[in-house]
Amino acid sequence: MSTVKAVVAGATGRLGRHVVDVLTESGHQVVPVSRATGVDIITGEGLAEALTGADVIIDVASWHASDQEAATEFFRTSARNLQEAGQKAGVARIAMASIIGVDKATAGFLAAKKAHEELLLAGPIPVRILRAAQFHEFVGQLLDWRQGDVAYIPALPTQLVACRTVAEELVGLALDPRTPARGTPIPEIAGPRKEVLAEAARLLGARRGVQVVGVDGSGMPDAEIAADGGFLPSPHAKLAGPTFQEWLGSQP
Repeated sequence: MSTVKAVVAGATGRLGRHVVDVLTESGHQVVPVSRATGVDIITGEGLAEALTGADVIIDVASWHASDQEAATEFFRTSARNLQEAGQKAGVARIAMASIIGVDKATAGFLAAKKAHEELLLAGPIPVRILRAAQFHEFVGQLLDWRQGDVAYIPALPTQLVACRTVAEELVGLALDPRTPARGTPIPEIAGPRKEVLAEAARLLGARRGVQVVGVDGSGMPDAEIAADGGFLPSPHAKLAGPTFQEWLGSQP
């Protein structure tokens, strides 16, 4: 594969750091884009300069909270700015990370990600989407959100996947010069087996000295859809990477 210049939006985030690593290890030219690097995809500050000579944009920038309205507005603005600035720079394609099951979502952050897909697809630059299962790394974030010494975690089915695994698949999708055949389903990436979120959290909680109590998830957006497996991977999904327990055993 020839060397490309890839701009990574959200380069310092949980997934973005791995995307940068995968690109760098493959010998590609990487332009990391985040406010920490002086580029803001919302205000547009520094974006035109960052995109100069770029071949592809990999969009893994995300909103920091679950509020649907605020997240949707973030994605609306970022999609418009990346499409407009990318078109001026002559970017060939945009690849974005999304979430398995967003097409079923009716509320919350997942509904905002569904809007994100639609907003990016509406622009002039061709867009490739990779829908991923929830990250292994998200479990620790759930424990961090607890109040006190007990974490109440939804006992919902999931198929947790490592960020590194998602990054490898997303980079491959972004750099593939072939045009996907018409009607090809949106690709998905998930971990190797179905798990229960609360049980995974107990494994990590045992390490951290945090008690984990499984709850039914009521009150969460689309909890019934989740409980029925609506956010599990489709039959065409690629299953790869370590299980949560294997991944946890590799962490320092």
